[in-house]
Amino acid sequence: EEIESGRLERLEASHKYGIQARSTITQWLRKYGNFDWENLSKEPMAKTPEQKILELEAKVKLLEKQKARAEHLAERADKKVIIFDMLVDMAEKEYDIQIRKNYKPELSKASKKNKKRQ
Repeated sequence: EEIESGRLERLEASHKYGIQARSTITQWLRKYGNFDWENLSKEPMAKTPEQKILELEAKVKLLEKQKARAEHLAERADKKVIIFDMLVDMAEKEYDIQIRKNYKPELSKASKKNKKRQ
């Protein structure tokens, strides 16, 4: 990438990355680079429809895995909420106290002071 973008010359890259053989960088550029060696063009080669389909299929698989993971985490969170509510209910019965408080939303003291100043 550094060679193709012009940030490094081949010799500089070989010193920077400890590449001993001179042909290694050329081989890597031909194999992995964006340079079209057949047409001697820096434009990346167009992908075939088959390549595009394979890439899209891989992307779909990844998204399906991510979706399944998100659904699993959401289900797990829902179960935790249910269990927590059950524990609070049990504790309220066992100790005959009200754990859940019905607080009315009020402004904090600092907010009230700021409101009076305005």
